[in-house]
Amino acid sequence: MVNVNIFTNYLGLGEKPSDFDEFWNKGKKEVDKLGTSYELKQVDLPSHVANFYHLYFTGISGARVHAQLVVPKKIEGKHPGVLLFHGYHCDSGDFQDKVGWAAEGFVSLALDCRGQGSLSEDNVAVRGDILNGLIIRGVEEWDPEKLYYYRVFLDTYQAAHILMSMDHVDEKKIFAQGASQGGGLSIACAGLVPEIYRVQVAYPFLSDYRKAYQYGPNTAFNELSYWFKYRDPLHKKENDFFNLLDYIDIKYLAENIKAQVIWEIGGSDQLVPPETQMAAYNRIKSKKQLYVEPEYGHEYLPHLGDETRSFFIE
Repeated sequence: MVNVNIFTNYLGLGEKPSDFDEFWNKGKKEVDKLGTSYELKQVDLPSHVANFYHLYFTGISGARVHAQLVVPKKIEGKHPGVLLFHGYHCDSGDFQDKVGWAAEGFVSLALDCRGQGSLSEDNVAVRGDILNGLIIRGVEEWDPEKLYYYRVFLDTYQAAHILMSMDHVDEKKIFAQGASQGGGLSIACAGLVPEIYRVQVAYPFLSDYRKAYQYGPNTAFNELSYWFKYRDPLHKKENDFFNLLDYIDIKYLAENIKAQVIWEIGGSDQLVPPETQMAAYNRIKSKKQLYVEPEYGHEYLPHLGDETRSFFIE
């Protein structure tokens, strides 16, 4: 069990690349050229409150990216929108999972990460082994634009603008929600899209890679250890490796967030150490609230849904 209060001033290891903002602004401009066009295919599922759709758009590198779109049957004026991001090596789940959002009047868009569990494709070929994870995918190109999460972070940016462009969506009331990898993507998205209104995350992944590596191979970041073990056992490229990953470290994107944020941590989380999370949380300058359940780990955190319900239902 970790007392997260000892990390109140912790900002993480390493330094933000000098061209970090320029790098991501360039990526956003590339996405902006693609526009907000999308294709819908309605899904025939019974519901008294929602209509269901497969949504496809063309992301950077020409990949066909998939999301689930769930819309209230009764559309009256502008509705709040919510972006939903899933965990590592998973997918956006069942359409059924989003019925509650529709019942409360939300239009929900759940993004499927490229090449993970569902219909989104990752069509970029890169040198080097994948080994056992996606943080290191593309690292041996030694170009941050070839990293897997460069593409996925920009997919979140594009998905947000697609949702905001819909006629029946209030572009000033866009929420983002996710846990673990989904939490990391929510933070990345809110950093790239400062217009996002509110964000709720649980134990976000993808922050503070140097510190995460120090925790050893038994965390969700174990691919970092595997990369050194099998690709660079003498650590000759250690500095280059971590300097590259700095470009996809959410703690630096967190600095750009303007949304109100709720952040949930399990104090006994051994998969995504709380210290790595606090490196990003402490950099958020907007209104924020931290909830900690000391006895819980990287798992369902009970009672917080009821505690934070008013965050979404105003």
